[in-house]
Amino acid sequence: MIRVLLADDEPLTRAGIRTVLAADPEFEVVAEAADGREAVELVQAHRPGVVLLDIMMPRLDGLSAATEIGRTVPGTGVIMLTTFSEDEHIARAFDAGAGGFLLKTGDPRELFAGIRAVARGAACLSPEIAHWAIRRLSTGGERMTGVLRARQLAEGLTPRERAVLGLVGAGLSNAEIAGRLHVVEGTVKVFVSAILRHLEVRNRVQAAIIAYEAGLVERDL
Repeated sequence: MIRVLLADDEPLTRAGIRTVLAADPEFEVVAEAADGREAVELVQAHRPGVVLLDIMMPRLDGLSAATEIGRTVPGTGVIMLTTFSEDEHIARAFDAGAGGFLLKTGDPRELFAGIRAVARGAACLSPEIAHWAIRRLSTGGERMTGVLRARQLAEGLTPRERAVLGLVGAGLSNAEIAGRLHVVEGTVKVFVSAILRHLEVRNRVQAAIIAYEAGLVERDL
């Protein structure tokens, strides 16, 4: 069972997400928070596997809460819940240590898959956010300019590194990638580190964005 903590200042939003998660016995909502400071305190108290954080909350916003959770409870995966009206905050969120980004208006199946992915140490993001981010966000100080730029970055990788990048983009953890490629997990970690350095990105989510736009992600994995 995956233990989940919800953090959103809108009671109706929390109730809706709680109802959706209740439909699957794999998930247990262990606590709810109405602001970022409360979210940090409850994560520290309950140690959930995954916390769902609204970006915009009182007392402490979701971005600051994500950073604090990553510092004090690194074992908890963080998924940011957002809308495109908050696009200027999404840019900051990529540096806050979150493992996933999902739209509040997305399909519940994306929520289930995202929680599972982040709980096992992988990355997740809505396809809409991936396509938005590749055009809007800067990576390594240079503005991404879409599919062409992503493909140019991917072409600088070895064939095996491109295969690993595609699996990262598909939301697989290091252990799952190792099993699929028939190598040890330590080898995958070396590949992922090399990929992040080459792409000049900070985390798996940013790498996943490039994998999406470079056409390396197999949708049916």
